[in-house]
Parts: sequence; C-alpha cells; structure tokens
Amino acid sequence: MGAVKNEIIKKEMVYQQKNNSLIRSLNKLIKSGIFAWIIVLSIWGIAASFSDPQFLPSPFAVWKGAFELGLDGSLFFYMLVSFLRVISGWLLGNLIAIPIGLMIGRIPLLRALFDPIINFVRFIPPLAFITLFMLWFGIGEQSKIFLIMYATFFIVTINTITGVQAVEEDKIRSARTMGASEWQIMRHVIIPASLPYIFTGARLAMGSSFMAIVGAEMVAANEGIGYMIWNARLYFKTDWIFVGLVILGLMGFLMDRIFNQFGKLVLKRYNVVKK
Repeated sequence: MGAVKNEIIKKEMVYQQKNNSLIRSLNKLIKSGIFAWIIVLSIWGIAASFSDPQFLPSPFAVWKGAFELGLDGSLFFYMLVSFLRVISGWLLGNLIAIPIGLMIGRIPLLRALFDPIINFVRFIPPLAFITLFMLWFGIGEQSKIFLIMYATFFIVTINTITGVQAVEEDKIRSARTMGASEWQIMRHVIIPASLPYIFTGARLAMGSSFMAIVGAEMVAANEGIGYMIWNARLYFKTDWIFVGLVILGLMGFLMDRIFNQFGKLVLKRYNVVKK
C-alpha cells in the first residue's frame, strides 16, 4: 500500500515539474515579444487583405519589396550610409553634451547663465534647422552629422544636468571632508552617480537621431533609408516605403539592444540598466 502511495506521489511530482517547465517556457516566449509580433503581423495581414496594395501592402509584399531592393545591394548600402551618419552624429553629440552637462550641473553660475538658453533652443525641432545647416555646412555629410549632433545634444545635456543635481549633498560633503579635491569629487562621486541619467539620455537621443537623419535624407541626400523612402513615393512603391520603415525600426532596435548590453557589461557596477 505504501509503495503504491509513493508511486502516486512520484507521478504527481513529475507532472508538477513538467507543468512548471511548460509555464516557464510560455513565460519566456511572452517576454521575448514573439506573441506580440504575431498579433501585430496578423492584424496587419488581415487589414491589408481588405485594402488596396497601393494603400496598405501586406507583410508578404513588404518582404518581397525588401528582396527586390536587396538583389542589387542598394538596400544594404542605404542601411550602411544611414547607420554611419547616425552613429557619427550621436557619438559626437554625446562627447560634447556630457562634459557640458557635468559643468553646468556642477557650477551654479553656469547653470544660471545657460539654463534659459538651453530650455529655449531645445524646443526647436532638428528638422527646422535642415535648410540652415545645408546653408552653413553644405549639402554633404557635414550638415547631416551636425543635425544629428543637434538632436542628441540637448537630450543628453539635460539628462546629465539632472543626474548631477540628483547627487546627494551628503556624499559630496563626505568626500570633501576626507580631503578630496573638486576634480576627485567630480570623478569619483558625481560622474558615477550621474551615469544612469547620462545612459538614459544617450538612449533617448538615439531615437531622436533616427528622426533627424530621415528628415535630412529626405530633403538633401542621394543615398540612405530616408532618401529611399522619399524616392519610393515617386514610383508609388508603398511596399518600399514600408521596407524603409521596418528597416529603420530594426536598426534602432538593434542599436538600442547593443547599447543596453554595453551598459549591462561595461557599466554594470554603476547600475545603469535595471534588471
């Protein structure tokens, strides 16, 4: 009788383990976002079946359009051009914005002088400067890179200033009482404490960089994803337009994930990425 009871208990434990394993696998699938994409693609496909392909192409038509653009390599070339523009302007914008944000956040006089200007100019969208940047820097790569720098600068600067001001005054006083100089306080107290804010600002600026480059490439470029989208309208190639939109989303998603992974691995000790 006891042996039968033990056997039943073992079977129940095995069943429970299988059930828990299934639940964990299902949770992983849900968290991966696969189900969300299946739902979006299904709704898109159903809506496209009731619509004119010139108005709303189906996911299959967009895939076919991507294949057409990829045959001669133009799609991959446009992706590379846009990526290089975005990464160049974004990196330069961060390199300029972070030190300026640290100084303005740390020095009250600079904050009083430049805070009104920053909060005035930052509300002017990057696309409003396209014509001026073309006039000032030419129609080459410089104008596009400077436009992305502009789109990056204010977001990162404001987040950096916020991070500096969020540092607890007790930490600064403690470092000062132990004989730390202003440079040491900046290096060992303020910068580490501000890194989560700087990291978030850089991630947000990445999205603004993609918006800026699309506008710039639509107006003054002969290559790039923005140019491809703008040029597709001349031929009523709605599927190519959707290809450009999807590619921009994928490029931004991958850049964000790579940068997020960088934060997890390289900046792990500063807790810039919440788990």
